[in-house]
Amino acid sequence: MPKGEIVVGLDIGTTKICTIIGEIDGDRMEIIGVGTAPSHGLKKGVVVNIDSTIKSVENAVSEAELMAGVEVSSVYAGIAGSHIKGINSHGVIAISRGREVTSADVERVIDAAKAVSIPLDREIIHVLPQQFIIDGQDGIKEPIGMSGTRLEVELHIVTGAVTSAQNIVKCVNRSGFEVDDLVLEPLASSYAVLTEDEKDLGVVLVDIGGGTTDIGIFIDGSIWHTSVLSIGGDNVTKDISVGLRAPVVDAEKIKIRYGCATPSLVKDDETIEIPSVGERRPRTLPRQVLSEIIEPRMEEIFSLINQEIRMTGYENMIASGIVLTGGASMLNGSAELAEKIFDLPVRIGVPKGVAGLSDVISSPVYATGVGLVLYGMKNRLEGKKTKFTGGNALKKMLSNVKDWFGDFF
Repeated sequence: MPKGEIVVGLDIGTTKICTIIGEIDGDRMEIIGVGTAPSHGLKKGVVVNIDSTIKSVENAVSEAELMAGVEVSSVYAGIAGSHIKGINSHGVIAISRGREVTSADVERVIDAAKAVSIPLDREIIHVLPQQFIIDGQDGIKEPIGMSGTRLEVELHIVTGAVTSAQNIVKCVNRSGFEVDDLVLEPLASSYAVLTEDEKDLGVVLVDIGGGTTDIGIFIDGSIWHTSVLSIGGDNVTKDISVGLRAPVVDAEKIKIRYGCATPSLVKDDETIEIPSVGERRPRTLPRQVLSEIIEPRMEEIFSLINQEIRMTGYENMIASGIVLTGGASMLNGSAELAEKIFDLPVRIGVPKGVAGLSDVISSPVYATGVGLVLYGMKNRLEGKKTKFTGGNALKKMLSNVKDWFGDFF
């Protein structure tokens, strides 16, 4: 891969839109541009105002272009929201006796596993093989070239609402850019913050954004569960706004500057100044009060995540513990509170494995954006370079009509 090919990641979040521009240098990614803009057109990860989202995308990309000194033409865009659902599927095919497994066989068995019933209003975003099984031998990652008579695959299928995916693509296209691919945000973040050892041993990636919390469970090097909860850092900000009777904008600033999720870490004599609503004078309160407002909401978020993990049945297979990332994970005391609730090792994940502006993006806030760039580099190195069009509802409808006519005529 020649030096100089540009890959762009666009993290379209509820509170901010982040653009990361990377340049491929051999098998290394060099970050050359970073741009962020406040997000005003999304609610809980879903586009609710196209014009506002377009403006935010244009601002974020322009800032990154200015820093990088390049012009962006296409992006890898992240997708999240409570409409995202992940399911595990299994497929099996026969292979002629004595013949080696070919790439065509792998495609056939994946197609067999993909043959699951998906409603018309949903479409497949990712098909992620977990393992292949040849004649009962499991744990195979690369089956091509191996001999056998029966090939099976276990894979993870991620689906999303057609309209939500189309709206993201529409916003990006109207901003003047093509979409290389739509990428599930926890999957993207995993490229930036997880190590291969963690994914092999079993790990839960928790990306706590402004409007959503994205969960990905990795076991034996593959993703086995994905889900998105409609709760995030914005809920903490609203609690602070109500509890301290402060404007939401000021509550966000207070959370970032003074917030702590574990009251025991706050000194008794620490105080903070609270701006009042209207023309009232600012007030001074103990920082402990702020921490006691934050703790119950963060406890609720972690408890919901813990409940989700237990529902999957994988709680005994995550030896590496929990990796927290995303903006809300930056709250002081988050890791300590999470360890108490999960009863597992917890660390804060920051983007790794990139060069260039690595000091600028060394924050959980940029995990998804950097992950999108690394995902794009992997696709380019593997020769995958297609433009995402999205929306398979019409194809499904036409196919169903064709099948219906075939049954009767």
